[in-house]
Amino acid sequence: MTGIIIGVAIDLAVGLLCAIMGLLLWKKQKLSLLHDYHYKNVKKEDIPAYTRWMGIGLLVIGIGVATSGLLQLVNSNLWWIALAAGFAAGLVILFRAQKKYNGSIMS
Repeated sequence: MTGIIIGVAIDLAVGLLCAIMGLLLWKKQKLSLLHDYHYKNVKKEDIPAYTRWMGIGLLVIGIGVATSGLLQLVNSNLWWIALAAGFAAGLVILFRAQKKYNGSIMS
């Protein structure tokens, strides 16, 4: 039981951290949260849209991780669906924003 509580606490903390970082990126346009190579090719006029989509992607991942922790807390065996769905949806959003505004996923 102690292991589950520790796992839930870690899931909630990581989910909350990702969600907060996502909100800071989205609402405050805090590019400093990202490594500079992630946005080196982003045009100045595209920064609001870029930070919006990158922030939403991180927020979705954070919600998925936190939800998986809450589902583990109530002894649901479906926690992995929330985790996988949050990661998959969030990564798609991040990759699309990276490709559209930075020119490539890897640069």
